[in-house]
Amino acid sequence: MIDHTTSFAATSPIKSIDRRRLLAGIGGLSVLAGAGPILSACGIVPEVNTPLNLYSVSPKVAPVDNPPALTWQLVVAEPNAGADLGTNRIALSRAANRIEYFAEGVWSDAAPAMVQAKLIEAFEDVVPNLAVGRDSAGLKPDYILQSELRDFQASYAGTTSEAVVRITAKLVKMPERRIVSSISAEARKPASGAGLPGVVSAFEAALGDVFSQLIAGVLAAPQT
Repeated sequence: MIDHTTSFAATSPIKSIDRRRLLAGIGGLSVLAGAGPILSACGIVPEVNTPLNLYSVSPKVAPVDNPPALTWQLVVAEPNAGADLGTNRIALSRAANRIEYFAEGVWSDAAPAMVQAKLIEAFEDVVPNLAVGRDSAGLKPDYILQSELRDFQASYAGTTSEAVVRITAKLVKMPERRIVSSISAEARKPASGAGLPGVVSAFEAALGDVFSQLIAGVLAAPQT
């Protein structure tokens, strides 16, 4: 009887070599798999189980005394923003003309979308008789508040930090698309504590001041 295994190895040396290489490769993969925890501990492979903190804000807006009787509808458009601010990453500036981002947390939404949603909430809270919504709702408004997010970053000077928020806005009469008012609002608030949570609290306070300025500007604009 012929031994087919011995005959195959003898007559097919290339196949035999391939088999040895395959076994060596499997052994190498086993070593790499066993080294996974070591590489992760050394920081080469990121920790997949480390949670990423999501932050939101609840700005406190100054109340409007005796809000006027309003019969018009307002749409708040999502603010325009540059690529450096149009993200859910929390921006910081420690040097001129340079934007960095905090590594330990992000906003719960992209900054322009978050600002739009919170500004609509602010209008609803302090001007309850104003019909207000977002531009994606298919409304036919009397006015559109178009804005640009110029600053939305933490600023560091030495060991102190503050949140800087600046929004420029235009109240546009529809359907003529005529600008009836231009509003600029800005606020700087120091961080209330150490670390990113203190910075987020500063953003919340700064947004509250900026929203108060924007709402006052809209209500003071000539309604024509």
